[in-house]
Formats: sequence, C-alpha cells, structure tokens
Amino acid sequence: MMKTLNRRKFIGGLLATGIILQIPKSAMAMFPSKAKLIKAGLITDLHQDLIHNGNERLQDFLSHMKKTDPDFIMQLGDFAYPNDKNKALIDQFNQAHPVALHVIGNHDTDSGHTKEQCLRYWKMPARYYTKEINGVCFIILDGNDKGSPTHKGGYPSYINDEQKTWLQQQLKEINKPIVIVSHQPLAGALAVDNAAEIQDILSSAADKILLAINGHTHIDCQLFIKNINYVHINSASYFWVGSEYKHNSYPEEIHKSHAWISSTCPYEDALFTTLTINPAAGVIHIEGRKSKWVGQSPAELNYTDRTGLTAGKEIVPSISKRKITKIS
Repeated sequence: MMKTLNRRKFIGGLLATGIILQIPKSAMAMFPSKAKLIKAGLITDLHQDLIHNGNERLQDFLSHMKKTDPDFIMQLGDFAYPNDKNKALIDQFNQAHPVALHVIGNHDTDSGHTKEQCLRYWKMPARYYTKEINGVCFIILDGNDKGSPTHKGGYPSYINDEQKTWLQQQLKEINKPIVIVSHQPLAGALAVDNAAEIQDILSSAADKILLAINGHTHIDCQLFIKNINYVHINSASYFWVGSEYKHNSYPEEIHKSHAWISSTCPYEDALFTTLTINPAAGVIHIEGRKSKWVGQSPAELNYTDRTGLTAGKEIVPSISKRKITKIS
C-alpha cells in the first residue's frame, strides 16, 4: 500500500512540473530493437504578414536547426500567405532541409488566399497527409473544415466526415508509432468543434500514438486525455490580446506599418522547439526555450482570457522543457 501511495505522490509531482509518465509501452514496443532517434524542428504561428520581423524570427529558427541537425523541420500553420510577396521566405524554409513539412493554419487563407495556393507555394502533397520518418508516422490534419453543426461564427475549426474517415483508416492501417499533428488543437483551449469525437477516435488507437501536437493557441500547455498526450506549441512571435487591450510595444512607425501588432504582446525572441523521440530509452523530449515580453505583458494589461487561460501559467513567452516517458 505504501509503495502505491509513494508512486502516486511521485507521479503527482511529475505532473506539476510538466513531466508525464504516459506513453503506452505498446507504442514504444513498435520500434525495432535498434531504432534511430527521431528529431524534429518545430515552429508555429510565425504570422509573417502580421509581425514586422517575421523573417528575422524564421532565420533564428533555421540557424538553430542547422546546428541541431534534425531529421526534418515542420511549421504548424499561420506561417506566411502563399503568394509571390512571401515566396522568398517560403523558399528559405523549404530549402533549409530536404524534408520541410507544412500544416495549414486558419490565417493562411486570409485576404482571399486559398488552400490550393498553400499546396502550391508551400509544396504540400495534400491538405492532410501522412509522412513516415525513421519509423514514425506523422499524421498531419487540416482543422479548417467547414460544416460544423456547432459553429458559432469566426474561423471554421472542425474535422469533417471525409477527413475523419481518412483518419480512422490511417489509425487502423498504420502499424508503427504515430504522432498526430494539427494547427488547431484537438484538446484544451480553442479545440476544434468536434474535439470530443476526435479524442475518442485517437483514444481507440492510444496503443500506437506517442503524442499529439498543435499550434494556433499561442500558449504553452500539455494535457493528458484518454491516454493521449496533447501538447500546445507556443507561437514564434506573440500572444494575441485583442483590440480591447491595444497598446504599442514597438516604436510608432512599426505600428503604423503593421497595425495588428497593437493587439498582441510580442515575444522578444523567436520561440520554437526540437522534438526528440528516443526509442531505446522510451523517452520523448521537447526542448525548452525562453524569451521576454516586448513592452507590457498580458498581466500588466490586466488581460482576462475568455477561455480561462492564465497569464504566467499557459500565457507565457516560453516553451517548457518537457520529458515524457513510457508507462513502466
């Protein structure tokens, strides 16, 4: 009995520090005995067309990745409008690594841009697809589907029946460890409208799934629901506070040329991370990275989040260092 209580206390302490012993042994057991490390460079929500120094932030990411030498790089959406104006920046990303992957975000089709343009300019194979790397299957979803029966306005945030059927088929047919990738979260704040349904689908294949990662929310957060780890990767650029909290973080001329920045709390340094899957050790590492607010922070603005997020907890200019290990 004492052993059980000690274990519960131990796990409770790990949860408090963002470390969770919750990768199913069955998922790790799917790796061959001498499986290689899998290392992914991740960046999300650059918002090149909103922030004034998006190119500098991307260069910081690409420079770090050159030193880190990942197996692939991936941007998780809200990257840069798919047009000629941004072609040089998009090409820099695509040419920085032989395997450069993309996820479509809700803002990538703003100002009349289309998903078809995203596929063409970003060189994506499809709006949702799978990519196997070193024995791990990454399932990339498109959370921008229309048709949600509970849609209450704003950007669509939904996985429709066609994509849902495809996802179920992939989960059934793939006999390798899986990582789920989406722009909109599948759990937690601002999750897709049918999040509970998608969580049930993923839970049915929890013995294969290592974790699910997303962008979109511009927060630092990890959840564990129905045997699946869900990790929100923070934005490369800022936290959105909205027009109610408009303020200037930069010199006036920057705000004149980039008006939407006034509705954000920018990060001084670009945020991004490296996800490393170590099959031999049964461990997943997420590299931590810290920055500072430029100008007033959400807390200093007395920002109140309608979804219940807390400044200083999930709303931070950082990505937490995380270590997720298999259940013993």
